[in-house]
Amino acid sequence: QVQLVESGGGLVQAGGSLRLSCAASGRTFSSYPMGWFRQAPGKEREFVAAISSGGTITYYVDSVKGRFTISRDNTKNTVYLQMNMLKPEDTAVYYCAAGPSGLYGVVAAIGEYHYWGQGTQVTVSS
Repeated sequence: QVQLVESGGGLVQAGGSLRLSCAASGRTFSSYPMGWFRQAPGKEREFVAAISSGGTITYYVDSVKGRFTISRDNTKNTVYLQMNMLKPEDTAVYYCAAGPSGLYGVVAAIGEYHYWGQGTQVTVSS
């Protein structure tokens, strides 16, 4: 089992940057593919980015490609989401999640993620 805690959200102007962090408990963090999701008011939670357990494979939703970067440091049990060139439509609660332990590759389907953090609010003003 793994517990996840996000941090780094806040209020930023359009065009600005934020770096989200997700700290994980447990000794087997390096065996989990990880993902970031977001949920805007009145909308369903959507996939943003994913990274493989070893950090060598990444995958992004088209709307954030070229602006967001997912990375991880398995020595620190932490996954990051660097968000640049933020837009008002990026405003949402951002969640990190852990996918199936031992899976090779990345996971985009929300149903494949079993462990979730509490979320961190990101607000982008125009």
